[in-house]
Amino acid sequence: MAVSPQITNMVIILGMMQVSKKIPFDDPQVLMGVRALYIVSNVIILGIYLYIQQQINRKKDLTMLKYVEPAPLGSGEDPKLVTTTIQEYDTSQLKSLFKSQLMGVGMMGVMHLYFKYTNPLLIQSIIPLKGAFEGNLIKVHLFGKPASGDLKRPWKAAGGMMGMGAGEVKSDRASIEAAEKSGRGGAKEE
Repeated sequence: MAVSPQITNMVIILGMMQVSKKIPFDDPQVLMGVRALYIVSNVIILGIYLYIQQQINRKKDLTMLKYVEPAPLGSGEDPKLVTTTIQEYDTSQLKSLFKSQLMGVGMMGVMHLYFKYTNPLLIQSIIPLKGAFEGNLIKVHLFGKPASGDLKRPWKAAGGMMGMGAGEVKSDRASIEAAEKSGRGGAKEE
């Protein structure tokens, strides 16, 4: 039985909160060390993402991929059919990872530089790095796992808090045909 990433994240956060209470952040050398750890962690993540981008571009997998994207929560719209290639799909997933990482760095920058919070630097040096290695793109393009089973595209979107998120992405033939017949199909992802 595999332990859920959310549970391991919670354990790491609780553990690091206890550890961070014992770290003398008021010592300038310790603070610089923790800042360096945070920067190194983000440079590693950036390096992984750039390598993944290189792998996606090198493979140029133009296999057609069709799936039904759920309507935004509460919008009342019908689900939308998306027709794309594996290369375009992986590139869009990677762009989403880049944006997410940039948002995290921006928020951490505001919290640390403006509000002078230091404890989150330690936690944010570990959790995003752990998350990067748990991502489907990394499993397929870095670790070379076959894109089958749970790694078959399109990937399930990671649910938000407590697994509550948008509806599920569907790639079964019946869902695709229903979306094509409803007139919401054929949207080519750019």
